[in-house]
Amino acid sequence: MDTFKAWDFGVIDFLDVILVAILLYYVYRLIKGTVAINIFIGIIILYFVWKLTEFLNMELLNTIFGGFMKVGIIALIVVFQPEIRKFLLMVGSTNIAGKGKFLSNLKFVKNETLNETNVEELVKACSKMGSSRTGALIVLERNNNLDFLLATGDETNINVSKAIIESIFFKNSPLHDGAIIIANKVVKATRVILPVNMEKNIPEHFGLRHRAAIGITEKTDALALVVSEESGQISYIRNGEFSIFKDTAELIQKIKADLT
Repeated sequence: MDTFKAWDFGVIDFLDVILVAILLYYVYRLIKGTVAINIFIGIIILYFVWKLTEFLNMELLNTIFGGFMKVGIIALIVVFQPEIRKFLLMVGSTNIAGKGKFLSNLKFVKNETLNETNVEELVKACSKMGSSRTGALIVLERNNNLDFLLATGDETNINVSKAIIESIFFKNSPLHDGAIIIANKVVKATRVILPVNMEKNIPEHFGLRHRAAIGITEKTDALALVVSEESGQISYIRNGEFSIFKDTAELIQKIKADLT
């Protein structure tokens, strides 16, 4: 029939859909597990309601929702400020020229995680250091590239193991000060200096290690493990919020879930 026209779907349209899908997927991964995910879902629902009112010619509702969607961009910038900062950091820290492989350096499509053995070895090391009151600060890289921090410490390329982690944070070791960064089953750097959060209220018995862990997990999507030198407790920090785990099996499962 003449009223129906063939859907002209070209290469550019296909590329447009793919890029939007990749962008939405990364946004979802960035805010997954945070309060922002509920806000994001709410915005999507409002958008479809707006389009529905437009389709049904409900002019008054369409005008109200349309005005909200147009002005709401300012509110979105405020609400999603931490996520936007992490996104821009990811884009800015992507090394396009490094290694000559553009796609392998883009964190949209790369999913680098520690394998099960690494996570278990990591938690075992933290548990052992906790029993001996050995302080430690471990940062696990996820999507946001942390190479901008490497210059503050000593770059390394050491496979993760319980013995290695314990030897690095041994009190007489020259490498025990600062944090270590782990990515793709490898210790990328030791003695790293992290940005310290001085605004958030945390218990008095938590010191600079915990503030540094909060700072880096607020500014990036990294995960952090802190072993308290005073109490031996293991703290797990994600998105600036920390939890105390006494059950190592539960901690292992939590890290594995967050790394996937």
